[in-house]
This record gives sequence, structure tokens and C-alpha cells, in this order.
Amino acid sequence: MRAKVIRIGNSKGIRIPAYILKECNIKEKIRLEVKDSKIIITPMDKPRKNWDKKFKEMKNNREDKLIISDNVGLDAEDWEW
Repeated sequence: MRAKVIRIGNSKGIRIPAYILKECNIKEKIRLEVKDSKIIITPMDKPRKNWDKKFKEMKNNREDKLIISDNVGLDAEDWEW
């Protein structure tokens, strides 16, 4: 199937036929990823589904370490938001 990139305000988009959205179970929210110069669209109806299980897996795999130390002073001059 071919689709045309169209202007939507200051952005661009594509129209996805209803039958494709239904087949992919896409309702309102999606996740967009770019891999190997390809756009991947997946449904995202429950973005936090199974987080509890994933966090437990991280703990069991010892992957639940802090990225930023608790001792970081957020008022430090070199801190960038």
C-alpha cells in the first residue's frame, strides 16, 4: 500500500486506513520508534501495563540501580535540566 505524506499544521503526517488501525488494535495512543531508518508504530492503550512485573525482574537481575546519585545537589551550578 502506498500513502502520501501530507501537511498537518506545522507538521506532516500520513493517513492510516481504518481497517489497518483495527487490524493492529490501534485506538487512540501509539508508540513511535525509529529502527534502521524505519518508523515502527505500535498500539499503546495501556502504557504502564506489567510495570510491576518488569520492576520485579529488574530487582531480581540487579538492574534497579539509581542512574543519578541521591547525593546530587540539584541547586549545583553545573546541573542542567
